[in-house]
Formats: sequence, structure tokens, C-alpha cells
Amino acid sequence: MNLSSKTLARLVTGCIAAATLAACASHPPPPPSAPIGPPSAQNGPPPGDYDHNGPPPGSGGPIPGSAQDFVINIGDRVYFDFDKAEVRADAGPVLEGQASWLRRYPAVRVRIEGNCDERGTREYNFALGARRADNVRDYLVSHGIAAGRIATISYGKEQPVDGGHDDGAWGHDRNARTAITEGAH
Repeated sequence: MNLSSKTLARLVTGCIAAATLAACASHPPPPPSAPIGPPSAQNGPPPGDYDHNGPPPGSGGPIPGSAQDFVINIGDRVYFDFDKAEVRADAGPVLEGQASWLRRYPAVRVRIEGNCDERGTREYNFALGARRADNVRDYLVSHGIAAGRIATISYGKEQPVDGGHDDGAWGHDRNARTAITEGAH
């Protein structure tokens, strides 16, 4: 029996494929893996009803009442439209979650940091960042957080979070960040 090299190659390839299929069929598929990364703001707690359902302390998850818990489970940043300081509708769930979390942990104090993109003068952006921080503070105060627990500062365009020079980067830079300054676990 004289086989051509093409026929021999097909026969070997077929045997390898059959062996691979047989090996795969004898092993169950791996279990689905858990999602990686923090939940998005849309998957966070319902507004006004913060309930930490994360892993228990010591299990590698954030400690309830910690700054990490706040950032991962609530969100520390809301975004603004170009040249605007009004709190956008999509910031509502994040800020309501922040207010609920802060009511749950009354010893925590925060600093609202207003930020701008690189466009505009330094002076203009400091003023715009201050208005953004003040509007976030006012939102939290209107949702039951004592004004004395909230400081504000404007960084203007001095601390961009995205080093790019396009609309996407500028959209990231136009924000107000709620930073925990004291009282967290």
C-alpha cells in the first residue's frame, strides 16, 4: 500500500482531531468565572438604600465603611458637560448612593474636588471647577448630609485624569470627585 503524502497528512490530521475531541469530551467544561472589576454605577445599590452586600471583612473585599468600599460600591466621581457646572441627570444615581452611604457612616467627612478639561484659561477653569464642586455639595446637602461634613476645592485643569487631548479625554477630565478625608474604616 503506497499512500501519497497528501493522503498521509490527511490521515494524521484526522487522527489528531479525533484524539483531541475524545480528550475534550472526557472533561467537563470549567465553571463560569466571576466578573472582574468593580460594578458599574448602574449595577450599584438602589438610590437612597445603600446595603453593603459585598464579601465579609477579611475575605479580600473592601471593608464596609472604608474609602475603598465607597469607591468600588458607590462611585466617587460624576461628570459634567462642556463649560457647564449643572449636575447632569446621569449623576443622580451616583450622588444619591453617595448620600445614602454618608448617612450610613456619619463620622465620614469628604472633600468635593471640582475638575475641568484643559481648554480655557487657568482662572476660568478654577472658577468652573469651584462651581462644579459647590453644586455637588449642594446636592448632597439637599439629600440629608450636613454641610459641615463637606469641604470643596477646585483643581481647575491642573489635575487631569486622562492625559489625552480629544473629546473622550476631556469628557473624563470634566468631573467632581468625592474624596473621603476622615472617618472611614
